[in-house]
Amino acid sequence: MKIVIVIDSMKGCLSSADANQAAVDGVRLVFPDADIVQIPVSDGGEGFIDAFHAAIGGTIQEVTVRDPMMRCITARYLLRDQEAVIEIAQASGLTLLSEEERNPMLATSYGTGQLIADAVRKGAKRIIVGLGGSATSDSGVGMLRALIDTFANRGKFDDITELKDIQFTIASDVKNPLCGAKGAAHIFAPQKGATPEMVERLDARAKRFAELSAKHFGYDCSNDEGAGAAGGLGYAFLQYMHATYKPGIEVLLEAAHFSEVVKDADLVITGEGSADSQTLMGKLPVGVLQQSGDVPVCIIAGRIRDREALLQSGFSNVKCINPEGFSLQEAMLPEVARKHISDTIRDILSK
Repeated sequence: MKIVIVIDSMKGCLSSADANQAAVDGVRLVFPDADIVQIPVSDGGEGFIDAFHAAIGGTIQEVTVRDPMMRCITARYLLRDQEAVIEIAQASGLTLLSEEERNPMLATSYGTGQLIADAVRKGAKRIIVGLGGSATSDSGVGMLRALIDTFANRGKFDDITELKDIQFTIASDVKNPLCGAKGAAHIFAPQKGATPEMVERLDARAKRFAELSAKHFGYDCSNDEGAGAAGGLGYAFLQYMHATYKPGIEVLLEAAHFSEVVKDADLVITGEGSADSQTLMGKLPVGVLQQSGDVPVCIIAGRIRDREALLQSGFSNVKCINPEGFSLQEAMLPEVARKHISDTIRDILSK
């Protein structure tokens, strides 16, 4: 029997690799000799470069950059031959700030630009950028400023010849536009510390920037899929770097040659912290389901809602790892979550 395990991180509890290993332990209890393939995953946020490192190898680069408050920190990215993988949360992430420091009116994506500049200097020609977990809502202005400061002789982005032949791919499960009711400010800025007044100002600021950029270039990417990702960083990549937008899980599964790996599998096990109708809006487990062909795909989660909708979408089995009435506080303990995953997989395979 061949089983492929592709479980997303359970935020605040287990990494993707830890969740996968717990599932492996459950499989071994029933099928000790099973051929098991683990694929650590991320949709563009936390764990993105680690997932790629597991999939394609390469070397982790450490760089001193500016965090969202312009303080010096050490951030990481992955470099393999002429390809770099950047996780913007490393330099511009919300987890780099305390709750009191969260202020998207001030937070900058400057450090992400420094990561890109370092990768370009080291020979990267293809750069994959995971857009998740940002603290910013600056439409990528900070990132562009860092690139101008690094490369431009006359202080203009148009003068940067070093970026002309670089192929950028942005990876995210966010399809929102830059501006408006469904834009970066209105949908995502409140969780980054924005008040209602700040949201309006951030949205107006993004709209002005997009209008000026469209006038300058003669085209407008502010309504393209992914423009609103990471506080508008997606827009800056699309408008200024001609980036290609792809769902994060699609980019990662391609790198891991998932279609080949799964071809002769008997079962795929995927999962996330909470599975419901929102999962069907393009989250990681659905990406796994869509690329698994005719192989049955089981989804597990710490909380299950809309079970029938999940089954109707094509999942062969939908299982909650936590017993009914189990407290969230205890369920979030890593050792408890690992045991619950292992026990759930054992029960699924024993039937």
